[in-house]
Amino acid sequence: MFVGVVGVVGVVWVVRVVEVVEVVEVEAIEVRGEMATERASEGQASAEAEREEWPFKRIFGKWDISEVQIRDIGMAKHISLAPVSALHTGGRHAKQQFVKSKVCIVERLINKMMRTEHNTGKKLKAYNIVKRAFDIIYERTGENPVQLLVDAIQNAGPREDTVRLRFGGIIVPKAVDVSSQRRIDQALLFIAQGAQRCAFKSKKSIAECLAEEIIAAARGAKCYAISKREEKERIAKAAR
Repeated sequence: MFVGVVGVVGVVWVVRVVEVVEVVEVEAIEVRGEMATERASEGQASAEAEREEWPFKRIFGKWDISEVQIRDIGMAKHISLAPVSALHTGGRHAKQQFVKSKVCIVERLINKMMRTEHNTGKKLKAYNIVKRAFDIIYERTGENPVQLLVDAIQNAGPREDTVRLRFGGIIVPKAVDVSSQRRIDQALLFIAQGAQRCAFKSKKSIAECLAEEIIAAARGAKCYAISKREEKERIAKAAR
Protein backbone atom coordinates (compact mmCIF):
# COMPACT_ATOMS: atom_id res chain seq x y z
CA MET A 1 0.00 0.00 0.00
CA PHE A 2 2.79 2.45 0.93
CA VAL A 3 4.77 1.52 -2.14
CA GLY A 4 1.77 2.20 -4.34
CA VAL A 5 1.24 5.69 -2.83
CA VAL A 6 4.93 6.51 -3.30
CA GLY A 7 4.73 5.40 -6.91
CA VAL A 8 1.70 7.57 -7.60
CA VAL A 9 3.36 10.60 -5.93
CA GLY A 10 6.48 10.03 -8.01
CA VAL A 11 4.51 9.89 -11.23
CA VAL A 12 2.65 13.10 -10.32
CA TRP A 13 5.94 14.82 -9.50
CA VAL A 14 7.48 13.73 -12.81
CA VAL A 15 4.42 14.99 -14.71
CA ARG A 16 4.63 18.37 -12.98
CA VAL A 17 8.36 18.60 -13.72
CA VAL A 18 7.67 17.84 -17.40
CA GLU A 19 4.95 20.51 -17.49
CA VAL A 20 7.29 23.07 -15.93
CA VAL A 21 10.03 22.20 -18.44
CA GLU A 22 7.57 22.55 -21.31
CA VAL A 23 6.43 25.96 -20.03
CA VAL A 24 10.05 27.10 -19.71
CA GLU A 25 10.82 25.89 -23.23
CA VAL A 26 7.78 27.70 -24.64
CA GLU A 27 8.79 30.93 -22.87
CA ALA A 28 12.34 30.55 -24.15
CA ILE A 29 11.07 30.07 -27.71
CA GLU A 30 8.88 33.16 -27.37
CA VAL A 31 11.82 35.19 -26.05
CA ARG A 32 14.03 33.99 -28.89
CA GLY A 33 11.29 34.86 -31.38
CA GLU A 34 10.94 38.36 -29.93
CA MET A 35 14.72 38.83 -30.03
CA ALA A 36 14.84 37.64 -33.64
CA THR A 37 12.02 40.02 -34.54
CA GLU A 38 13.82 42.89 -32.87
CA ARG A 39 17.05 42.01 -34.67
CA ALA A 40 15.19 41.82 -37.99
CA SER A 41 13.51 45.19 -37.42
CA GLU A 42 16.83 46.72 -36.39
CA GLY A 43 18.49 45.21 -39.45
CA GLN A 44 15.74 46.52 -41.71
CA ALA A 45 15.99 49.98 -40.18
CA SER A 46 19.77 50.00 -40.60
CA ALA A 47 19.40 48.78 -44.19
CA GLU A 48 16.94 51.57 -44.94
CA ALA A 49 19.28 54.09 -43.35
CA GLU A 50 22.16 52.78 -45.43
CA ARG A 51 19.98 52.89 -48.54
CA GLU A 52 19.15 56.51 -47.83
CA GLU A 53 22.88 57.23 -47.61
CA TRP A 54 23.66 54.97 -50.56
CA PRO A 55 26.50 56.67 -52.46
CA PHE A 56 25.20 55.38 -55.81
CA LYS A 57 22.32 57.86 -55.58
CA ARG A 58 24.75 60.72 -56.14
CA ILE A 59 26.37 61.50 -59.47
CA PHE A 60 30.10 62.10 -59.00
CA GLY A 61 29.42 61.59 -55.28
CA LYS A 62 27.80 65.06 -55.05
CA TRP A 63 24.58 65.48 -56.99
CA ASP A 64 21.46 63.66 -55.81
CA ILE A 65 19.49 62.10 -58.68
CA SER A 66 16.48 61.07 -56.58
CA GLU A 67 15.18 64.65 -56.52
CA VAL A 68 15.41 65.19 -60.30
CA GLN A 69 12.04 65.66 -62.02
CA ILE A 70 11.23 65.01 -65.69
CA ARG A 71 8.36 67.14 -66.96
CA ASP A 72 8.10 65.61 -70.43
CA ILE A 73 6.24 62.31 -69.99
CA GLY A 74 7.33 61.16 -73.44
CA MET A 75 10.99 61.42 -72.50
CA ALA A 76 10.58 60.08 -68.99
CA LYS A 77 10.99 56.40 -69.89
CA HIS A 78 14.07 57.13 -72.02
CA ILE A 79 15.98 59.27 -69.49
CA SER A 80 17.58 56.86 -67.05
CA LEU A 81 18.23 58.19 -63.55
CA ALA A 82 18.74 54.81 -61.89
CA PRO A 83 21.52 54.66 -59.25
CA VAL A 84 24.80 53.37 -60.67
CA SER A 85 28.11 52.58 -59.04
CA ALA A 86 30.16 54.00 -61.93
CA LEU A 87 29.37 55.97 -65.07
CA HIS A 88 30.97 53.38 -67.30
CA THR A 89 28.94 50.53 -68.80
CA GLY A 90 31.81 49.44 -71.02
CA GLY A 91 29.63 49.35 -74.14
CA ARG A 92 27.72 46.28 -73.00
CA HIS A 93 24.54 47.65 -74.60
CA ALA A 94 26.15 48.77 -77.86
CA LYS A 95 24.83 45.87 -79.96
CA GLN A 96 21.33 45.82 -78.47
CA GLN A 97 18.73 48.02 -80.06
CA PHE A 98 17.05 50.67 -77.87
CA VAL A 99 18.83 49.45 -74.70
CA LYS A 100 20.77 52.70 -74.45
CA SER A 101 17.69 54.12 -72.72
CA LYS A 102 18.83 52.14 -69.66
CA VAL A 103 22.21 53.91 -69.60
CA CYS A 104 22.46 56.79 -67.13
CA ILE A 105 21.79 60.09 -68.88
CA VAL A 106 25.01 61.62 -67.49
CA GLU A 107 27.07 58.78 -68.96
CA ARG A 108 25.39 59.34 -72.32
CA LEU A 109 26.51 62.97 -72.16
CA ILE A 110 30.03 61.81 -71.37
CA ASN A 111 29.94 59.50 -74.39
CA LYS A 112 28.79 62.39 -76.61
CA MET A 113 31.79 64.42 -75.44
CA MET A 114 34.06 61.71 -76.88
CA ARG A 115 32.96 62.28 -80.49
CA THR A 116 35.76 64.63 -81.62
CA GLU A 117 39.34 63.68 -82.43
CA HIS A 118 40.52 65.35 -79.24
CA ASN A 119 38.50 63.06 -76.95
CA THR A 120 38.03 59.89 -79.00
CA GLY A 121 38.59 56.87 -76.77
CA LYS A 122 39.43 59.05 -73.77
CA LYS A 123 36.59 58.22 -71.40
CA LEU A 124 38.36 59.52 -68.30
CA LYS A 125 39.08 62.85 -69.98
CA ALA A 126 35.45 63.27 -71.01
CA TYR A 127 34.40 62.16 -67.50
CA ASN A 128 36.50 64.91 -65.91
CA ILE A 129 35.16 67.51 -68.37
CA VAL A 130 31.55 66.78 -67.41
CA LYS A 131 32.45 66.61 -63.72
CA ARG A 132 34.08 70.07 -63.82
CA ALA A 133 31.17 71.41 -65.86
CA PHE A 134 28.71 70.27 -63.19
CA ASP A 135 30.76 72.03 -60.52
CA ILE A 136 30.71 75.23 -62.57
CA ILE A 137 26.95 74.94 -63.07
CA TYR A 138 26.40 74.65 -59.32
CA GLU A 139 28.70 77.61 -58.60
CA ARG A 140 26.81 79.83 -61.05
CA THR A 141 23.23 78.75 -60.40
CA GLY A 142 23.15 76.98 -57.03
CA GLU A 143 20.90 74.29 -58.54
CA ASN A 144 21.33 70.57 -59.09
CA PRO A 145 23.32 70.20 -62.35
CA VAL A 146 21.56 66.92 -63.19
CA GLN A 147 18.19 68.70 -63.08
CA LEU A 148 19.51 71.42 -65.38
CA LEU A 149 20.87 68.77 -67.76
CA VAL A 150 17.46 67.08 -67.93
CA ASP A 151 15.75 70.45 -68.54
CA ALA A 152 18.29 71.26 -71.26
CA ILE A 153 17.61 67.94 -73.00
CA GLN A 154 13.86 68.55 -72.90
CA ASN A 155 14.28 72.04 -74.39
CA ALA A 156 16.92 71.17 -77.01
CA GLY A 157 15.30 68.04 -78.46
CA PRO A 158 13.56 68.79 -81.81
CA ARG A 159 9.96 67.63 -82.01
CA GLU A 160 9.85 67.61 -85.81
CA ASP A 161 12.37 66.70 -88.50
CA THR A 162 12.50 65.94 -92.22
CA VAL A 163 13.12 62.79 -94.24
CA ARG A 164 13.93 62.46 -97.95
CA LEU A 165 11.37 60.62 -100.07
CA ARG A 166 12.11 59.63 -103.66
CA PHE A 167 9.31 59.89 -106.22
CA GLY A 168 10.74 58.61 -109.48
CA GLY A 169 13.84 60.71 -110.03
CA ILE A 170 12.77 63.49 -107.66
CA ILE A 171 13.75 63.71 -103.98
CA VAL A 172 11.12 65.46 -101.87
CA PRO A 173 11.60 66.40 -98.19
CA LYS A 174 8.78 65.35 -95.88
CA ALA A 175 8.12 66.47 -92.31
CA VAL A 176 7.87 63.73 -89.67
CA ASP A 177 7.48 63.60 -85.92
CA VAL A 178 10.59 62.71 -83.93
CA SER A 179 10.50 59.87 -81.40
CA SER A 180 11.36 60.62 -77.80
CA GLN A 181 14.53 58.53 -77.91
CA ARG A 182 15.86 60.37 -80.95
CA ARG A 183 14.98 63.71 -79.37
CA ILE A 184 17.26 62.82 -76.46
CA ASP A 185 20.05 61.71 -78.78
CA GLN A 186 19.78 64.89 -80.84
CA ALA A 187 19.68 67.12 -77.75
CA LEU A 188 22.80 65.51 -76.27
CA LEU A 189 24.57 65.81 -79.63
CA PHE A 190 23.67 69.51 -79.96
CA ILE A 191 24.83 70.26 -76.41
CA ALA A 192 28.16 68.50 -76.96
CA GLN A 193 28.70 70.15 -80.36
CA GLY A 194 27.86 73.57 -78.93
CA ALA A 195 30.43 73.15 -76.16
CA GLN A 196 33.10 71.97 -78.61
CA ARG A 197 32.47 74.86 -81.01
CA CYS A 198 32.59 77.36 -78.16
CA ALA A 199 35.90 76.01 -76.86
CA PHE A 200 37.60 75.85 -80.28
CA LYS A 201 40.29 78.57 -80.52
CA SER A 202 38.93 80.16 -77.37
CA LYS A 203 40.34 81.09 -73.98
CA LYS A 204 37.44 79.27 -72.32
CA SER A 205 37.90 75.67 -71.28
CA ILE A 206 35.66 72.95 -72.65
CA ALA A 207 34.15 72.50 -69.17
CA GLU A 208 33.15 76.17 -68.98
CA CYS A 209 31.63 76.03 -72.46
CA LEU A 210 29.69 72.86 -71.60
CA ALA A 211 28.38 74.45 -68.41
CA GLU A 212 27.25 77.59 -70.28
CA GLU A 213 25.58 75.48 -72.98
CA ILE A 214 23.64 73.40 -70.44
CA ILE A 215 22.55 76.46 -68.46
CA ALA A 216 21.41 78.34 -71.58
CA ALA A 217 19.55 75.32 -72.98
CA ALA A 218 17.86 74.67 -69.63
CA ARG A 219 16.69 78.31 -69.48
CA GLY A 220 15.59 78.28 -73.13
CA ALA A 221 18.02 81.10 -73.92
CA LYS A 222 19.89 81.58 -77.18
CA CYS A 223 22.61 78.94 -77.63
CA TYR A 224 23.83 76.44 -80.20
CA ALA A 225 21.54 73.61 -79.05
CA ILE A 226 18.40 75.75 -79.09
CA SER A 227 19.29 77.29 -82.48
CA LYS A 228 19.82 73.82 -84.02
CA ARG A 229 16.46 72.64 -82.67
CA GLU A 230 14.72 75.71 -84.09
CA GLU A 231 16.48 75.24 -87.43
CA LYS A 232 15.32 71.63 -87.76
CA GLU A 233 11.77 72.50 -86.77
CA ARG A 234 11.70 75.45 -89.17
CA ILE A 235 12.84 73.26 -92.09
CA ALA A 236 10.27 70.60 -91.14
CA LYS A 237 7.51 73.21 -90.97
CA ALA A 238 8.34 74.33 -94.50
CA ALA A 239 8.25 70.72 -95.72
CA ARG A 240 4.78 69.88 -94.39
